[in-house]
Amino acid sequence: MNYTDYLEQHHGRFIQELTVFLSIPSVSTAPEHAQDVRHCGEWLVDHLQKIGLKTVELHETPGHPIVYAEHCLAGPDKPTVLFYGHYDVQPVDPIELWTNPPFEPTFRDGKVFARGATDDKGQVFLHIKALEALLATTEIPVNVKVLIEGEEEIGSINLTSYIEQNKERLACDTVVVSDTPLYRPGLPSLCYGLRGLCYMEIHVQGPNRDLHSGSYGGSITNPANALCEIISTFKDSHGRITIPGFYDDVIDLSVEERADYAKLPFDAEAFKAGLNVPSLFGEDGYTTLEHISGRPTLDVNGLYSGFTGIGAKTVLPAKASAKVSMRLVANQDTDDIAKKFTDFVHQIAPPSVKVEVVNLHGANPVLVERTGKGMNAASRALKDAYGKEPYFTREGGSIPVCIIFDTILKAPTVLMGFGLQDENAHSPDEHFDLENFTIGMKAASLFYTYMGE
Repeated sequence: MNYTDYLEQHHGRFIQELTVFLSIPSVSTAPEHAQDVRHCGEWLVDHLQKIGLKTVELHETPGHPIVYAEHCLAGPDKPTVLFYGHYDVQPVDPIELWTNPPFEPTFRDGKVFARGATDDKGQVFLHIKALEALLATTEIPVNVKVLIEGEEEIGSINLTSYIEQNKERLACDTVVVSDTPLYRPGLPSLCYGLRGLCYMEIHVQGPNRDLHSGSYGGSITNPANALCEIISTFKDSHGRITIPGFYDDVIDLSVEERADYAKLPFDAEAFKAGLNVPSLFGEDGYTTLEHISGRPTLDVNGLYSGFTGIGAKTVLPAKASAKVSMRLVANQDTDDIAKKFTDFVHQIAPPSVKVEVVNLHGANPVLVERTGKGMNAASRALKDAYGKEPYFTREGGSIPVCIIFDTILKAPTVLMGFGLQDENAHSPDEHFDLENFTIGMKAASLFYTYMGE
């Protein structure tokens, strides 16, 4: 029996096991679920031992534990692949918007509905089943290391120190991550670029208390007005960010990349209609697809000041604040952009108010070489599993752990995801298409096989 037959023969059992995995409420941000997160890690350790991996361990951290396994029997002449995923999940609120309880996996329309189904338990589990199939029918043709953390949804707060302390043990030729989406159903894709993030907060302080707008209006600078003036200077009418030096380190899209963007099946009118907006807007000279994954951005994520209740209250607010995120592209640096942003805000702020700028958090962008052993093996695997050449795509979001692998392990990351954009990750009724789970197991098996050739 080969591994393809094994995957088909045991498919029903795999679905049952996935159901158990999804039933564990491993919400990493909620203290009341700390024991559930631990239970989920322990369940994974037990499962990885059962499928036959040589070494399986649960590593303690100051937070939630890390699951580590390795099976390095292919020999020193074979490459080493590190698979990374996470077993923690997002909170389920608002619970009333779920059709079924989020930790009681439900199957309908060829999909499994549960928190963590696509992000990231379903995608983690298909790799585990691929390794099981290879172990049961032949042998894993590469040296494999498995790293599954329980804190990705809270910023991987203990992962960097763990990798630094274990970098020799974690040494590898390629890292593979399945936590990104296919471009569309039935259209496989390999992500080679992730945008970084610089998340800032602005606080504008005026008088020492809220003031009556009739008694004081016209005598001071209103912090809300001042904040609006500051924000209005961030972009020009062509959608270009005006912060001095913001674009200095940007690596522009190549001719080849822009040609690949043009090949992607994308309907701008349908995109606009789906958002119910009068028109689309972005930086001049680039397409909508390029705007949302290949170019840097600056957006206000939140504004708060003054009276926002029902009816009227004639008040001059004492304070106004805004949250601003900037998505970054290679070769921008989040700390550099944070400084430039801070300096610019202080430069343009009216002298009649006090301004504080806070750097909340950030992550650097990732740009992976589109050639190389890992990407070639993944491309072949997706083509053989789906029967179609995969598209090369970039993602607008961030996966900070990829930077850790690049800087500490010096290993390139293959982003070979099997989810879909509309599977409600982080939202009620999260789900995972079982067809992609099935094809994903085959594709992962092929990936490890081709890496071993």
